[in-house]
Amino acid sequence: MSNTPMMKAVGLKEYLPISDAKALLDINLPIPTPGERDLLVRVEAVSINPVDTKVRRAKRAPEENYRVLGWDAVGTVVAVGSNVELFKVGDEVFYAGDITRPGSNSEFQLVDERITGHKPKNLDKVEAAALPLTSITASEGLFERLGIHQEKSVGKTLLIIAGAGGVGSIAIQLAKQIKGLHVVTTASRPESRDWCLGLGADAVIDHQQDLVKEFRALGIQYADYVFCLNSTAQHWVAMSELVAPQGTICSIVEPEAPIDIGLLKSKSAHFVWESMFTRSTFKTADMLEQHHLLNRVAEWIDAGKIKTSLSKTLSPINAENLRLAHAQIETGKTIGKIVLTDW
Repeated sequence: MSNTPMMKAVGLKEYLPISDAKALLDINLPIPTPGERDLLVRVEAVSINPVDTKVRRAKRAPEENYRVLGWDAVGTVVAVGSNVELFKVGDEVFYAGDITRPGSNSEFQLVDERITGHKPKNLDKVEAAALPLTSITASEGLFERLGIHQEKSVGKTLLIIAGAGGVGSIAIQLAKQIKGLHVVTTASRPESRDWCLGLGADAVIDHQQDLVKEFRALGIQYADYVFCLNSTAQHWVAMSELVAPQGTICSIVEPEAPIDIGLLKSKSAHFVWESMFTRSTFKTADMLEQHHLLNRVAEWIDAGKIKTSLSKTLSPINAENLRLAHAQIETGKTIGKIVLTDW
């Protein structure tokens, strides 16, 4: 009989619709051993993102071994690799992780210290678990891809397509509270509109209507920056019309159909992608930036400048509750973030 220590996890072998009971399964796996720059984290809370559902429903051959999803976690460091410099055993951490490695839907997880941050002190584990992936995506999208810097951006206009989701909830706050932009976002339901306004948006327009007409009815001709968080192809023509000459569009959503980049030529406008997994996937020389980024977010949280986007909590962390969370995300109507806690 093996003496290998085991842990609870939720995984899959087949890529199935979430209505299938085998789409996500309760399993047991060996507790992993840290590599040189790894932290071994006891996972205490996780949150669900659209990427979880996209990976799970991908059309792929069955896995030989179980695959564990999950790209948001809060937990406590229980062991460290031989070259770890930034953390010690007992530290509370939060992170989104690395899409090329096993995810956070397990009792213990390995994560590179360079993409891990110290958990905000003023939040509990559930509130903090809502933040990592969306905070990294929003920060990289706004500050690195769109090039928003306080000294030149105060008073400029940012249009966020789909502001009530996880990334939008953080992006509204960062743009308004941290950088002083005029923030216009889109939402299609009264409850999502109210959520965006509550986070600091200056105006909310309906993305199910004529976006150009809705935006210009606010008395604004162009948006200096456009941050697309939903349906790139669907909104491409409107975004191309609304982006300012020499402005920039950033999207996090792969297009459902080809887009005509030529629409930006006369404006000398830019288009750029944001994927928060780029640094960890390609082991870029600046991976450590995500550590610094998460620590800045924690400082802003603790200073009361931004707040968690938690909207719903489920317990315990198991296959049944993860299937419920995936099903909710797939409706496309989720406001804020769903967090699961405790095993």
